[in-house]
Amino acid sequence: MELKLNKPICFFDLETTGINVSKDRIVEISILKVFPNGNKESFTWRVNPEMKIPAFTTAIHGISDEMVANEPTFKELASKVYELIKDSDLGGFNSNRFDIPLLAEELLRAEIDFDLKKNVAVDVQTIFHKMEKRTLEAAYKFYCDKDLTNAHSAEADTMATYEVLKAQLDKYEDLENDVNFLSSFSSHQNFADFAGFIGYNKEGQEIISFGKHKGKVIEELFKTEPGYFSWIQNADFPQYTKKVLRDLKARINNKAAGPITNEGLDLLKQKFNTK
Repeated sequence: MELKLNKPICFFDLETTGINVSKDRIVEISILKVFPNGNKESFTWRVNPEMKIPAFTTAIHGISDEMVANEPTFKELASKVYELIKDSDLGGFNSNRFDIPLLAEELLRAEIDFDLKKNVAVDVQTIFHKMEKRTLEAAYKFYCDKDLTNAHSAEADTMATYEVLKAQLDKYEDLENDVNFLSSFSSHQNFADFAGFIGYNKEGQEIISFGKHKGKVIEELFKTEPGYFSWIQNADFPQYTKKVLRDLKARINNKAAGPITNEGLDLLKQKFNTK
């Protein structure tokens, strides 16, 4: 079954130096962009992570320091990656909890300010785990009756993920062929950031989802403990989490300032000698 799309969707997979979203780096990225008319385009890049690749990580994906020494850094590739994904929804395998947060970190590190609020994300692993609870290799065998012989190659994993999702739509009648439905179905929880540090309460207000302030409304917390914002900005939190909090603080400040009155507008005009 082919996907019903209203906009492109980019399936992607990352091979990295490790699993720490804040500190680890991409060593390979593969993107398969699928368009509503069924056309596809695929790109795969090896990436110089500008740090040592641990031996135990190389043992998993087979990419060594020597293999990426002369490859471009992510900062050099960032604009190409962003151009591919900026108008698209996203799809991956365990992407909501790992690939998307880590990609967000790399883009922000490359000084690309982006916002994925208009994009939805479909995590094929979550659908699989809710239905069958297996790994990608097992999912590929179960749904597609194929062996994933080149597992942990970003390109092979990306193609397998795309094929598995189409096979899931064929197998489960209660899965709607709609990216928004699949995104909702494959989400664990609704968070304002990718890493899950900022959640929402029943009223839709942003809340802290960890530590001693867990469950507290952030807007109220900023009023009672103004130093908390600065602490997070200077601590070892993901860059995207910090960005979400900066945007939230700006929104709170704008709300506190209130709209400009006619009297205030007249004063501004007088100040700048405008008509």
